[in-house]
Amino acid sequence: MTAMEYIKNILTGKKHLSSFQIIIAGFLIVILIGSFLLMMPFSSSNGEFTPFLSSLFTATSATCVTGLVVFDTATHWSLFGQAVILLLIQIGGMGVVTIAIAIAIISGKKIGLLQRSTLQDAISAPSVGGIIRLTGFIIKSTALIEVTGAILLFPAFCRDFGFLKGIWYSLFHSVSAFCNAGFDLMGHREQFSSLTSYSGSGYINLIIMSLIIIGGIGFLTWDDVRHNGIHFRKYRMQSKVILTMALVLIVLPFLVFFFGEFSSPVWDGMTLWEKFWAALFQAVTPRTAGFNTVDLSLFSEAGKTIMIILMLIGGSPSSTAGGMKTTTVAVLFLNLFSVFKRKEDAECFGRRLENDTVKYAAATLLMYLACSLTGGIIISYVENLPILTCLFETASAIGTVGLTLGLTPQLGLISRIILIVLMFLGRVGCLTLVYAAFSGKQGNISRLPKEKITVG
Repeated sequence: MTAMEYIKNILTGKKHLSSFQIIIAGFLIVILIGSFLLMMPFSSSNGEFTPFLSSLFTATSATCVTGLVVFDTATHWSLFGQAVILLLIQIGGMGVVTIAIAIAIISGKKIGLLQRSTLQDAISAPSVGGIIRLTGFIIKSTALIEVTGAILLFPAFCRDFGFLKGIWYSLFHSVSAFCNAGFDLMGHREQFSSLTSYSGSGYINLIIMSLIIIGGIGFLTWDDVRHNGIHFRKYRMQSKVILTMALVLIVLPFLVFFFGEFSSPVWDGMTLWEKFWAALFQAVTPRTAGFNTVDLSLFSEAGKTIMIILMLIGGSPSSTAGGMKTTTVAVLFLNLFSVFKRKEDAECFGRRLENDTVKYAAATLLMYLACSLTGGIIISYVENLPILTCLFETASAIGTVGLTLGLTPQLGLISRIILIVLMFLGRVGCLTLVYAAFSGKQGNISRLPKEKITVG
């Protein structure tokens, strides 16, 4: 059976897979097709075959909207290879299932309950009702935002790279920023330099940051904003939590970086204005965009640790961003406050949280910490590198961020495989993989006797 026939069977419901298995299968198929295309000689700038593992790494990073690379995107890949990467970013950012359902809708196919249920799980929608309308909103919003971003970037890139290249660079970086991917084409100036040449440009910084934030807040939240406007009280509790956390996780890191990190003598060569933009950009990009405007290897250990935390937190549900999600962290803190107040349930904005939500949040946190720590420790042993440097790379991978201290291109086979696995886990979700593995298995409906265990 070909890949296209497999996808067709999924869409038509002939494959009896769970929603979680369909999501994982969809991402795997796209990654493998992308790997095959990137291996071909016409995908590289030198006209030679690219090794499979390097192609697989790049395809996984693009589809999982991560941004970690083993080759500089601008200099190694041809225009065709860059186009393949951009297509993978777009598919991965919006979601494989979302794209597949959108194609089915355009082609006039009837969308059954299985497809709607799968789409609900893929975009973390609250219910199946109105899911097709929401999909239409996602497609239209994505196109509008990315085109607008490209138009705004064009004057600067046209000035720096010429008319035709300016068009391509504007589109590529707009899509990459909105999808929180972190891929860039600035390698012709300096390989693996990201946006460091624009560190003092408030115009470029503001556009890229805006695209990152809009993509990372999530489509469900923007749908809420569209319907309720500035009436914050009418928003769903989830939207209120997301917007509040987004603000907190931008302002606090910015203040720490500006008054702490960039007050170091290392950054004395920068003006106050450049430090302002650098601090703000580095506060935004770890969740989970992957662009950088300064050399992150110059950050202190405290600064790198803060970035690791931000990378693990990530963006919001139903967004183009990865990570544990801001709502996960919010739920855990709300539960902490409820323990302090000796309340039975966690509360937020006049509502009570379900206990299952707290359990899922705790499980998600534990799995992300376990995966990133395990991967970092193994890479540290294999490569004989400092543990903090390795944890930065693994947090970047599982958070689908793409920020690096320059370590990724130098890693060996085992370390690259670990990062590939972490990127995939981060994009599809650790719990999604567990649910897919245990789909179809009946749980035991009997309940054991309770017994207390002392914690804390």
